[in-house]
Amino acid sequence: MTEPDRKPARKPGRGSSAPSIPGPEVPSDAVRKIRELESLHEFAKLLTTARNWDELMRTIVDRTTTALDVEVCSVYLMDRDEPALRLAATNGLDRDQVGRVTLGLGEGLTGRAAMLGTPVDSPDVRVDPRFKWVPGFDQSQFVSMLSVPLPWNDKIIGVINVQATETRVFSPEEVEFLVTIGALLGGIVEKGRLQAEAEEQLQTLTALDGARAELLAVVTHELRTPLAVVRAYLDLLADAAVDRAEAAEGSGRGAGPDPKLVEEWRGQAVGQVTRLDRLVDSILASVRGEGLAAGLARNPFDVARAVNDTIGEMTPLLREHPLRRTGTWEELVGIGDEGRFRQVLEHLLENEVKYSPEGGSVSVGAWRKDGEVQIYVTDDGAGIPEAEWESVFDAYVRTANRPRGSGIGLYAARRLMNAMGGRVWLESNGYGGSRFMVAVPEMSDTSGSAGAPEAGVMFEAGSDG
Repeated sequence: MTEPDRKPARKPGRGSSAPSIPGPEVPSDAVRKIRELESLHEFAKLLTTARNWDELMRTIVDRTTTALDVEVCSVYLMDRDEPALRLAATNGLDRDQVGRVTLGLGEGLTGRAAMLGTPVDSPDVRVDPRFKWVPGFDQSQFVSMLSVPLPWNDKIIGVINVQATETRVFSPEEVEFLVTIGALLGGIVEKGRLQAEAEEQLQTLTALDGARAELLAVVTHELRTPLAVVRAYLDLLADAAVDRAEAAEGSGRGAGPDPKLVEEWRGQAVGQVTRLDRLVDSILASVRGEGLAAGLARNPFDVARAVNDTIGEMTPLLREHPLRRTGTWEELVGIGDEGRFRQVLEHLLENEVKYSPEGGSVSVGAWRKDGEVQIYVTDDGAGIPEAEWESVFDAYVRTANRPRGSGIGLYAARRLMNAMGGRVWLESNGYGGSRFMVAVPEMSDTSGSAGAPEAGVMFEAGSDG
């Protein structure tokens, strides 16, 4: 007798009213292990995808808080400079104390866990003499605490703490789970910390290198002006000596250059050498990483006198480009660094001389306007096209009609003026060309109107005054 054909039982589908057949019961310990493994897997995935150090630390404290069902999680890391633990992250205490709070080895539950290399717990820290209260930090009303060391390569690199606001005895399984988390975190945290420290050091070195390169480039450019002035004075001395010698030879009697004139030229040359000494000081400041604006002052100074003195020093370079001095002298007191202001003015004057047509004039003027002392410098040339009025102040930029130079002078001028609270820009000179404008805050409370400039000191293009 054969057994009748039997169709396989159909599994109840979604919505079926057929009773479910209970499967074998899974022990609660196995369920806990499965959940812990799933949590660790998710934990590891999140840690390895953290984009930076801050995100890594946030992930650690937040995920650990959830995994252990507690209210607070904090991470302490061994300090690089002393045998102590420093707070690196927290999600339930005062976050402003991150990086500030420290605990010595053996100090508090955290320090004991680091020193012993084993978990340390307390059902009630309020009555536990081992607990170390940190004034101004431990403001949360947590009660129970578990501290687990973070191991990496046979050393302890930190401690992770979990804290509950109610009295709680952490079970052996919970302690073991946090120990597993700590073992997972040790290498990840140390490598992340090393990477963050390397990135911070790289940023510092990059900034330092940038400051040095910037200042060295500017100083290299600035050396050209005083050297050119010294060279021009030397040419004048040589020409004068030749002229006097020829005159003496024609008259049959000996004669030399006027001693007073020679002394004046010598003083001007020495002044330029002094400028070179100041530039050396700037180079030293750049080596210390202080940058282009190191040591800038913001003091009152007589702008009219500074303009006049600068033009006087630049006379040898300007001898082929006449300046006519007209108008009245007034006290124009600005706020800034007079030495650096004159340095900027020298940049602009040299720039105008370099590109002014042969025999063309250079014009300089100063006035009060809108709470500033403003100075312009222009020449008889075509000027800079309006489309390039901003780009010429970028480093290493040279325009099509001004291809010479290093492209550093105007860049330095703007950086210096900004650093001292002033500004420099280009605008139309009203004669088809452009003019450079420099402004520093005026010391006086009285400012000019927004209309026509008030009379200040004027040096207008034309014949020698």
